[in-house]
Amino acid sequence: MSDVPKHPADPANELASDNSAIDPRDFRNALSSFATGVTIVTAMSADGRPYGVTCNSFASVSLNPPLVLWSLGMFSQGLTIFQNASHFAVNVLGVSQQALALQFAKSSDDKFAGVGWTPGLGNAPVLTSSVANFQCRAANRYYGGDHIIFLGAVEAYAYNGQEPLLFARGSFGRFIAGDGNKSS
Repeated sequence: MSDVPKHPADPANELASDNSAIDPRDFRNALSSFATGVTIVTAMSADGRPYGVTCNSFASVSLNPPLVLWSLGMFSQGLTIFQNASHFAVNVLGVSQQALALQFAKSSDDKFAGVGWTPGLGNAPVLTSSVANFQCRAANRYYGGDHIIFLGAVEAYAYNGQEPLLFARGSFGRFIAGDGNKSS
């Protein structure tokens, strides 16, 4: 492993499959060093069924206007639901909700079994037990390699100050605050 950047000979082919000088497994290992929050992104399907997926690719984009993003794999089972939905909700999970994260990470006919939720904007399910939620109008989509990046305009949000669930190095965890002292 080297700290020397690897640049492709032809940048136009960088995003093409199998043309990257970066090893995908090692790249994934490096990315897992960055702790993320754990969310469940939800939307209502055209036939009126709620749909949701566990996601840790959520990030804020802008405060003014309030924008967020998240991404979903190009071959995800629910991709067309999110592509066609007018709204989606990002539900931030709490430290005690690991089982819920796993429930929505697996393929299932009814991921919402036993889960409390209310219809939000555009009928996107807002999970009643989430630490925070962001109800978003689907503003745009962008292709990014093997994922589609969804940009959402936040139209409503709520939070309760409870401890969020984190994910790093393939495991769930929690934030442990330091004493606030900075070392020099």
